[in-house]
Amino acid sequence: MARARTTGTSGTTTGGGDRRGTGGGARAAAASAASDAGPGVPVSRGQVLRHRVRAQQLDRPGDDARRPDDADVLDLGVQDTGTGGAAWSLANRGVPVAADPERWPGELALAWTVRGAPHAYRRADLPGVEVALRPYSPADAAKRVYDASKPLHEAGIEVPDALAAVAREMRRIVAEPTIKGEMSTRLTAAMPAPYLRYCRPCDATHLYEMPFRLAALHAGLELEPGTSPPVLRPVPGWPPDHVADLSPAPASGAGAPGPAAVDRLDVVRAYLHHLGPATPHDVAGYLDATLADVTARWPSDVREVVVEGETRWVLEADADALLADAGTDPGGDDPVVRLLGPFDLYLQARDRALLVADPARQKDLWRTLGRPGAVLVDGEVLGTWRPKASGRRLTVAVDAWERWSPAVQRAVEAEQERLAAHRGLTLVRAGA
Repeated sequence: MARARTTGTSGTTTGGGDRRGTGGGARAAAASAASDAGPGVPVSRGQVLRHRVRAQQLDRPGDDARRPDDADVLDLGVQDTGTGGAAWSLANRGVPVAADPERWPGELALAWTVRGAPHAYRRADLPGVEVALRPYSPADAAKRVYDASKPLHEAGIEVPDALAAVAREMRRIVAEPTIKGEMSTRLTAAMPAPYLRYCRPCDATHLYEMPFRLAALHAGLELEPGTSPPVLRPVPGWPPDHVADLSPAPASGAGAPGPAAVDRLDVVRAYLHHLGPATPHDVAGYLDATLADVTARWPSDVREVVVEGETRWVLEADADALLADAGTDPGGDDPVVRLLGPFDLYLQARDRALLVADPARQKDLWRTLGRPGAVLVDGEVLGTWRPKASGRRLTVAVDAWERWSPAVQRAVEAEQERLAAHRGLTLVRAGA
């Protein structure tokens, strides 16, 4: 991938950056050679969306015999924001995970990870996830913690060192399940001034929020499902040498040494698989990482394609499937319809204009507060939905963006019934 040619959705070119510990120089050169071999193959918007549906297994029917950790999206993490967010996302991919947190499967674990949000992963993968999510460089770490980086920098403290210091204290404090407020109080007493800020809403001084959240997994701590405020607890059997180790993860890619899990859990590769074709700008936006670091770690085994005039990349292993599917119009006789939760991975792609072209609809779908879910029909977002529970009854308000075919209407109604059953509620139709 030739760096001078790389553009993100903003149209800005990428520059160089700190590659310490990434091994990215050789990988970027290899990608550049592949890119310079010729222009990318044109790929339609429809092909991209159908490819993502397949890659994320959204077209997979439910199967009660399936293991609760049998979902490819768990490689990248399944965000657990909102009522049963992760459970419904997994159910939409054919995995039998109940909405009731009391029935949360032991094969899955929750942790604060990407952008400080709670995500579900395979429990067995947690140590590998922790390695994959280590910042790629000091500059990258500073970007991920937002405004917390300024006082640390002024005090001469590198952000990776600060995250390690917070992780050590968190590990010392949490010997048993500990509520977030208690953890915060004890952590504030233990950490010096550059780590702390005055919080006006709380009228109190405490640790900056992003270092608090991002350090938790580096301390070997997970979240108890269904707790509000959150409860942190030690991950059973956490490797002692992982605690407060913020050395960057090794770069992964085709032919790289090490276990296959290094590739599978690598955020850059996992994003390209589940949300590709994509650009370094897209991946950096998803991870809150620096563009230079993501570009330096860009995989060598990628193929260049052109989507609506923009050069993007797809993993070589996914390229043939992407290019082979000419697809059909959405809403045919047997449409794949899903009611996606507001923070479903499908909606986390950073190329929002590709998914929803209308700016007003984008603004509604991705609003900061009160975000609705999306009605997905064969890869196209064709409306939004909002649930409302009252006692044991559930109503689902649906806003169709266009006139739906009878097949789509029937499928949407069936999905409402499935949502109610998933939550253990009785569906009440609007007007009933």
